[in-house]
Amino acid sequence: MKILLLNDYGAPIGGAERQLVGLREAFRARGHQVRLLTSTARPQGLPQLADTTCLGTLTAARTALQVANPWALSALQAELRRFRPEIVHVKMFLTQLSPLILKSLAAVPAIYHASWYRAVCPIGSKRFPDGTPCRVSWGSACLRRGCLSAQCWPLMIGQMALLRRWRQRFRGVVANSQAVRERLLEDGFPAVEVIPNGVPICSQRPPLNTPPTLAFAGRLEPEKGVEQLLDSMVRVCQVIPQARLLIAGSGGQSVALREQAVRLGLGKAVQFLGFLGSVDMENALRRAWVQVVPSLWEEPFGLVAAEGLMRGTAVVASASGGLVDIIRHGETGLLVRPGDTGALSEAIINLLNDRNRCERMGQVAREDALERFSENLSAERFLRFYATVLAREAELTASRAAP
Repeated sequence: MKILLLNDYGAPIGGAERQLVGLREAFRARGHQVRLLTSTARPQGLPQLADTTCLGTLTAARTALQVANPWALSALQAELRRFRPEIVHVKMFLTQLSPLILKSLAAVPAIYHASWYRAVCPIGSKRFPDGTPCRVSWGSACLRRGCLSAQCWPLMIGQMALLRRWRQRFRGVVANSQAVRERLLEDGFPAVEVIPNGVPICSQRPPLNTPPTLAFAGRLEPEKGVEQLLDSMVRVCQVIPQARLLIAGSGGQSVALREQAVRLGLGKAVQFLGFLGSVDMENALRRAWVQVVPSLWEEPFGLVAAEGLMRGTAVVASASGGLVDIIRHGETGLLVRPGDTGALSEAIINLLNDRNRCERMGQVAREDALERFSENLSAERFLRFYATVLAREAELTASRAAP
């Protein structure tokens, strides 16, 4: 099969990009011809992994490109002529490539692979600035509630209107979790399948060793809940003085969180590792007894949680969004109410006080991840979905040709 993948970014910026590149390699390993088209936008220092690119930017001009990127449309049209794919797999496209690309997808079957809420929310979070979940449709509320500035609002609403106008070009829609599926259906998308993200199969972590260690990995931004995790860590250290917390990642809260740790007297208990590459990240997280995902927003999926399970690590996570799909409460980890620092600290204490339970839970977690979240399984699921879409398209074509 000839498969064309589309995504805003071709650099390994985050989990969505790494997952798509992994999917490309899994398809190629099965003998399929696959190409990845992305924008040129990428943070300095990160490699470009796409097979072909169009103009993109990380400057203020990005807002305009999000609405209409003619270079993306031209690059896609050229790729369709040259490569002649049987199916086009569109993942993230609303922060660089723009809805304009959908104009070219009338003659070739295409699917939309939603990995977050961007197709139903101009800022992608379905969360108001005060942290409460958004359950209203995009439009005037985005301006009234302060989600968008008066300057950006017309452009972003124009973009969403173009997407709604052209989204029927997609012959199938896939979400990476039930949470994303529900938000898409609320906005009027047609039937949505759920295919969880795939994660690479890594070696199992070694037996747990002292000190009892927690790990957080992700962006240091308010919605990730690291501030609340540090507050919870005070109680954890009172009960388990030898407990340690590793924080891997960078972001807008980096300085504030370091200051908070000092202010709370956690200087010796918390280690900030900064941004880590994949190899260094893996080496650091293998020490953890428990991986913590204390997100305040509804994570569309929660890749770090699935990666923790694959490593054989018990996970304590917020009971919201895609994390509810990933963690089997009491079996592979524990789920707590988002933002509840007391419940978070108690869940952590319950596990760190029982190394044997962490070992048992971690073993079940790894077995579960191998059964549900491997990259190979994800690739097979998508290939089956492609086949279903193509068969449906062939039937439709035949019925139109019938006298």
